[in-house]
Amino acid sequence: MPLPTNPLQMVHLGPRKKRSRQMGASMVCPSHDVKFQDLVLYILEKKMGTTRRAFLMELARRKGFRVENELSDSITHIVAENNSGSEVLEWLQGQNHKASSQLELLDVSWLIESMAAGTPVEMTGKHQLVKRDYSASPSPELQKTPPLVIKKISQYACQRRTTLNNCNQIFTDAFDVLAENYEFRENEVFCLAFMRAASVLKSLPFTIISMKDTEGIPCLEDKVKCIIEEIIEDGESSEVKAVLNDERYQSFKLFTSVFGVGLKTSEKWFRMGYRTLNKIKLDKTLKFTPMQKAGFLYYEDLVSCVTREEAEAVGMLVKEAVWAFLPEAFVTMTGGFRRGKKIGHDVDFLITSPGSRDEDEEQLLPKVINLWERKRVDSGKCSQQEGKTWKAIRVDLVMCPYERRAFALLGWTGSRQFERDIRRYATHERKMILDNHALYDKTKKIFLKAESEEEIFAHLGLDYIEPWERNA
Repeated sequence: MPLPTNPLQMVHLGPRKKRSRQMGASMVCPSHDVKFQDLVLYILEKKMGTTRRAFLMELARRKGFRVENELSDSITHIVAENNSGSEVLEWLQGQNHKASSQLELLDVSWLIESMAAGTPVEMTGKHQLVKRDYSASPSPELQKTPPLVIKKISQYACQRRTTLNNCNQIFTDAFDVLAENYEFRENEVFCLAFMRAASVLKSLPFTIISMKDTEGIPCLEDKVKCIIEEIIEDGESSEVKAVLNDERYQSFKLFTSVFGVGLKTSEKWFRMGYRTLNKIKLDKTLKFTPMQKAGFLYYEDLVSCVTREEAEAVGMLVKEAVWAFLPEAFVTMTGGFRRGKKIGHDVDFLITSPGSRDEDEEQLLPKVINLWERKRVDSGKCSQQEGKTWKAIRVDLVMCPYERRAFALLGWTGSRQFERDIRRYATHERKMILDNHALYDKTKKIFLKAESEEEIFAHLGLDYIEPWERNA
């Protein structure tokens, strides 16, 4: 894959910066892939209500289930809540629908458990609605059961296993928007409140469908619970809707999508009356940093997603350049791709070499950049966009001493909330200080050595959590 013509697009050596999503990306899900073709569900509104039915239909579709709006002969499973089999059959008769012997009549608990598992679970007696007298009281086996027995959930992401299987995306998408808005307004308290709430909900192995399901879950403050309740009842949050339509939020989201633009610059441009990037670029009085110039020049490339295939191709280029100067160096892809993500907005690499000298480490990155620059000149590539056959990708290169590689690997793997929580846990629960370089025990007044991430977790008294379980 051809290299960007300007190293500024390729290498970022400054502090790590959160990547904003593209305008309008939040809360948008136009269609859902059907994973289970043999199942066609119909969710009965009777005794459930219109809003709750719509909510469950959307959740089921997100999980890959085919859910029909109308009753038809193609339906294979009817899901009901607080209805007996007799009541469902009576309702079907009133709709002039003849129930075939293959039609399954199921309690909503089957759908809830299936969504939590990510696949249709086995239908047992507690799920199947057997025919009985209309006047009979519901048998104990037909009572609604909770989807899972919830163990005590930690407030710290480093004590929770969080995969990419998010059962509560309808809530966490909303929290992400609100957290981002508070971040734009530099309100750290509310920003962290919604980030922590989103983090804990991502770790749950089941979908929240009622406020009762939130009992015992940490990090859900009153303001957060109000948003959850409104989404359960109405299918959306009025506050989130207002934020998405807010001119300031829209402007800040657009401005910060430019590489090198932070909150202070966004605030300045907003106060100057700018609302589009084109007008900003045309203002000759504005001075842009080298990173911002690169951000504007390659804007479409840099806001587009980077695929795993692209990240691995870049990885080969990085290794080739690094090994030209340090043949024994280890080059490890970190960030979201190490956590199992298939797409991202940038690619992070950790570089370390056993036996290397301090001057070798200090000079490596400048040497790598100079090598790429020479190759660009030799190949005759220019920075003009017309006829461009390559894609600019942001790459973060981190060089660390070999003896500190475990701490750097842990710190650069993420996620952001996981890193915040493991450091918070170290400080508040273990009286230690953890960062990307070391682990310091304040009680013993010593630095603790670690050859691997597993040893760091052991020092902290934590169960080891694999990288793909850190998507907090």
